Amino acid sequence: MTAGTINWTESFASRAARMNASEIRELLKLLDQPDVISFAGGIPDPALFPAQAISEAYTSVLIDKVKSAQALQYSVSEGYLPLRRWIAGQMARQGVPCTEANVMITAGSQQGLDFIGKLFLSPGDTALVTAPTYLGALQAFNAYEPRYDRLTLEGGNRTPESYRLAAAERGGRVGLAYLVPDFSNPTGETVPLAARQGLLDLAAALDTVVIEDAAYQALRYDGTPVPSLLALDVERSGGIERTRTLFCGTFSKTLAPALRVGWVCGAAEVIAKLVLVKQAADLHCATINQMVMHEVAEKVFEPQVARIREAYRQRRDLMLAALARHMPAGVSWTRPEGGMFVWVTLPAHIDGAALLARAVGECRVAFVPGKAFYGEGAVGNKLRLSYSLSNEAAINEGIARLGGLIGSLAAAA
Repeated sequence: MTAGTINWTESFASRAARMNASEIRELLKLLDQPDVISFAGGIPDPALFPAQAISEAYTSVLIDKVKSAQALQYSVSEGYLPLRRWIAGQMARQGVPCTEANVMITAGSQQGLDFIGKLFLSPGDTALVTAPTYLGALQAFNAYEPRYDRLTLEGGNRTPESYRLAAAERGGRVGLAYLVPDFSNPTGETVPLAARQGLLDLAAALDTVVIEDAAYQALRYDGTPVPSLLALDVERSGGIERTRTLFCGTFSKTLAPALRVGWVCGAAEVIAKLVLVKQAADLHCATINQMVMHEVAEKVFEPQVARIREAYRQRRDLMLAALARHMPAGVSWTRPEGGMFVWVTLPAHIDGAALLARAVGECRVAFVPGKAFYGEGAVGNKLRLSYSLSNEAAINEGIARLGGLIGSLAAAA
């Protein structure tokens, strides 16, 4: 090595070894290739964004001298007070009576996951996660050097003591339990009421925190709504200040992702600690974006949600119908009641990552291989399909191409 140069790899902290590129972020580059039919990214359709309402809100804020001065200035780390009060009202309607002291604004729910990992995970601690689980949560937690254990919600024989002993053998404690209970990313499945109650029992026995990622909660198309984990926790404990659940919400899937406005709702004691983490990270989210989001949410949130539910419901139905028509025997898939994803199980000998390479090269179809969504013990014969950004023609053609390729691989085995 030349004298005076630095070996960056040896200079990185140990946690850097756990920071890997997101397969999904890389796959999103395929969206720039117009001949690729992409079912990869779980991306909202920009044609459905309330662009006019957002434009009017920015104008309203900036032409007002008092509002514009506030919007372009530093602000408090907790977040814009009227927006926090609006969110508290929404949470109350979901069975979570709370105040603005129970809400902190984050740069999307992804930042909330990062801050929660920083607050609750020490190196060697165990994070309980479903298998599969949201890739972005694994990336957020990885920087804090946890171990992972499979969170079994139904049909398992794990006891609280088995989780505790496994964590201790790995040199730590159970730091948190994380899941996406509604229309999960990646499976599209919803955790039933009994399993939610069982998770809260488990968390109480382990004296650990539950992280409820509610990114898709508003996107229910049919079926019976299930109370949120935080609402159930409030009911059991007698009030939000006695709960152990942290609810991570976002406007990215309902209004627009680019403003990067999400929130964490939970006991005020925990929110106060998260505010300190926020102060050290970025001081506060962009004030103007918070003010605009508040105006837009107050004016159009309910009709906007109704609009996107109908649009995505139609696309889900189209994808399920296309899968039924074109997938060969031996392939199965979930039937989500909401959200943006279908989880496909291939014949055991077909690897999702190998299939992706052939699908893009031969069929010009993209998806996300299932291995990306496992903390440990990845399963290869899975893949995630997203229908949120595809029209009827793309869904029919893309699934037909993919089904044909899978059929040929299955026949050749």
